[in-house]
Amino acid sequence: MAEAERIIGTPDTPEAAGAEPERGETARPRGKRRIAVLFAVAAFAYTLDLVSKLLVVARLEHHAPIEVFGDWLEFHAIRNPGAAFGFGAAFTVIFTMIAAAVIVVIARLARKLYSLPWAIALGMLLGGALGNLTDRIFRSPGIFQGEVVDFIAPKGFAVFNLADSAIVCGGILIVLLSFRGLDPDGTVHKD
Repeated sequence: MAEAERIIGTPDTPEAAGAEPERGETARPRGKRRIAVLFAVAAFAYTLDLVSKLLVVARLEHHAPIEVFGDWLEFHAIRNPGAAFGFGAAFTVIFTMIAAAVIVVIARLARKLYSLPWAIALGMLLGGALGNLTDRIFRSPGIFQGEVVDFIAPKGFAVFNLADSAIVCGGILIVLLSFRGLDPDGTVHKD
């Protein structure tokens, strides 16, 4: 964890990051608002994923796919024991441990977060990781070996779910923020 914090470069206080408190407030509540945003985004992404999977299992599993946009996009329920594109079906336990580690790292780094865009990006990652981890823990064939429910099937592409979408969108946002030089502590690098 210390290595992740060193790499991400977040200071212990917003003053160390050069952040000025807004008028009439101390620096700590500003950081707390970012944490609240992170967890609100995570809760929203997680809830959307959970509800969609419950609906898919109840209404779509063991039924014919539903065409959403001609043959370009359909809802097709499958169970995925592996990672993206179905790779690594034999490593379900490892994917479970990776998702749990991501959740722990994000939760630990949250206390040093002073950037709203980073809060949103990490919230998406956290919500998506929680969504797929829930499947890995609670779905058959057993604890830590559960298969993830995937259902969004674009033509010629892998079947995925809303948790996967949140993870990808969060990852893309992190890459964009990094290219722009914005750090999680709110500092900007002009390299």
